Amino acid sequence: MNRLHIIMYHYVREIKNSKYSEIKGLEYKLFLEQLEFLQKEFQFVRMEDVIETVSGRASLPERAVLLTFDDGYKDHYEFVYPELRRRGISGAFFMPARVMKESTVLDVNKIHFILATREIEELVSEIFRKLDEARKNGIEIVSNEELYRKLAVANRWDSAETIFVKRLFQNELPENFRNKLVADLFEESVGVGEGEFSKQLYLSEKEALDMKKDGMYFGLHGYEHYWLGKLSEEKQREDISKSLAYVNKIGLVPKEKWVMNYPYGSYSDKTIEIARSLGAVAGLGVTAKTADLAVDNVMALPRYDTNDFPPKSTNYRKCIE
Repeated sequence: MNRLHIIMYHYVREIKNSKYSEIKGLEYKLFLEQLEFLQKEFQFVRMEDVIETVSGRASLPERAVLLTFDDGYKDHYEFVYPELRRRGISGAFFMPARVMKESTVLDVNKIHFILATREIEELVSEIFRKLDEARKNGIEIVSNEELYRKLAVANRWDSAETIFVKRLFQNELPENFRNKLVADLFEESVGVGEGEFSKQLYLSEKEALDMKKDGMYFGLHGYEHYWLGKLSEEKQREDISKSLAYVNKIGLVPKEKWVMNYPYGSYSDKTIEIARSLGAVAGLGVTAKTADLAVDNVMALPRYDTNDFPPKSTNYRKCIE
């Protein structure tokens, strides 16, 4: 068999009664329910099994499923890893190297916690005010109306306003300006220093290495968590190489035959070429469908979201058939 159901997770924690009760993630209780469902309907495989299959040395069982966890959150050590270990399941984890090496907080996560602590209408109004001030100070930015028309397009998970904030801060504004703007809003919103917040949010080296020793797989998720497909070839190679150098140095990711997980699912033909040249044998995107290792580009395998399966969704049969 070559069909594989890959499921993507991010935050997995006790959300409802937490300080950040509006964070978009999977409640721990629902994660346990989902594991129960998956164990009844699927056969869990390891990333190593997938690598052997794409290399032509093995095949997958019927209804194979692989669990993948993005961004290296402390959630994965405190909630996910103990439960996977208890059930004999090997998950695949992907962490941007910068947060572990430098104890910083990624802009994407700053945005998550800004959104989790602010009313969206008030936040959008404040952003518009700050953009107006920036224009008065000589920063070239198109009008608020044009930005909103371009970026505010709802998807299956977020409202138009939320998507506007995410896309604006992820890659639309000039990098130095947007980094400063996001940092200021983050500090106002969470009231905790970035270094301390980073230690609370992400895995430490020791935690990640302990997980690896216990059978969890770690692959590459870039250094800065960039939209790689939007970067020049030089910047892409720099980011991937920098990440690879660090995770190889601490022994977290294999030096050969490793797996690339593209942040935001953003990649180009050049991204794939660079990753292959540096030793990648497979890559993960975010298109929601079942992977066919005999047909799909193994350097851009599709993944479902946790919300595509029970208990979050009842329309899961299309994922199995």
